[in-house]
Amino acid sequence: MSRRRHLARTRKYAEEHGHRVIMIMKDPEWEADYVDEVVVADTSSIDDTLSAAKAVAAAESAPIDAVVTFAEAAVPSAARVAAEFGLPGVSERTAHLARDKYLMRAAFAEGGVAQPRFALAGSLEEAVKAADEVGFPMVLKPIIGTGSMYVRSVATMAELEEHFDVIREGAWAGFTYDPLHDSAMRSYGGGVLAEQFVPGPEICVESLVVAGTTHVLAIHDKPLPTGPTFEEVYACTPTRLPAKTVERIAAAVRDVHEAMGILTGPTHVEFRLADGVEPVVLEAAARMGGGPIYRSVLLSTGVDLVEAALDLALGRTPEIAPREVARPIGFWNIFPERAGTLSEIVGLDRAAADPRVDEVEIYRHLGDHLEVPPRTFQGHGHLIFKVNDVDELDPVFDELVSTLRLRTDPEGR
Repeated sequence: MSRRRHLARTRKYAEEHGHRVIMIMKDPEWEADYVDEVVVADTSSIDDTLSAAKAVAAAESAPIDAVVTFAEAAVPSAARVAAEFGLPGVSERTAHLARDKYLMRAAFAEGGVAQPRFALAGSLEEAVKAADEVGFPMVLKPIIGTGSMYVRSVATMAELEEHFDVIREGAWAGFTYDPLHDSAMRSYGGGVLAEQFVPGPEICVESLVVAGTTHVLAIHDKPLPTGPTFEEVYACTPTRLPAKTVERIAAAVRDVHEAMGILTGPTHVEFRLADGVEPVVLEAAARMGGGPIYRSVLLSTGVDLVEAALDLALGRTPEIAPREVARPIGFWNIFPERAGTLSEIVGLDRAAADPRVDEVEIYRHLGDHLEVPPRTFQGHGHLIFKVNDVDELDPVFDELVSTLRLRTDPEGR
């Protein structure tokens, strides 16, 4: 739901440049309103996605000019289609590295990129052994996961024993739609990553890579304490970090891109700052950040990431001209306090009427079941707000959180 703006901008771009937009999707719903045609295919299969693209090419009088995805799981499929038709995009190898977190870690190690200690754990016994290498606190995470779904830190051996099986099961059962699911599960025997927890501030970085050159556009701070489930709740930009730290981050982003072989397109890279200054990469994506990040970057910097991604996919050079002084923007991915049936949405009209709120949307309806992390990574709504000074970001966020709430009742009441 949070990608409506992505698709609306894609449709407008196509109209401006004389293109048709054809979407390949397994279960289209509202998305069909934003495209010229929907081709239904099993997008959990790269081969089926490629077959659908070939069918489109055979049926269309004009050639396929570009392939783009805004969804994490579809990055390898988009790379396969681009390779088949000789279109711009990341390589299939790069796409695979961006989705397989173990191979990503191996690429970072080979490239000398600072990262947490890590190990594979296919059983509790292996996780206990990993803890000897990685140390506590230790983060358990899926190999092909998205967002923070089924990601959890454990601080003691007792917590590891309590949570390991739940995380391992969810790390695979929760991502059956992913095109890499079956092959990765075979390769890793149903295991998970066990990583060193890196204390320090967390940030995410949005960049564009044009002909191998990295352009860092925005750094979002994540001011809330994180753990044990690392839900992505609040982020804001521009960063309040010192200029020298920002320089270190930009250099680290370039190292990440080089290690993964990213030569074109938007990227989203997440770091922890060890001792508050040294970037340690958590993971990276060969696509723009999800959820409200597109709108946040646009409002803050003036750079339209969707337009730039489409330009690059079409072999054009995007115009990258961020405004001289970035506007302070914050966003909130909305979760209830606990899982259950949505019984009341409190304060929505008041939040929508607040002049500082750019956009607020609740995706769910009364009576829907709402999950909370680590069993979901997707917020059940989002809110984007703007202020005049970075010092206002956190207080305004706190105020809006107290205004808007999703109340749930336990199942069965």
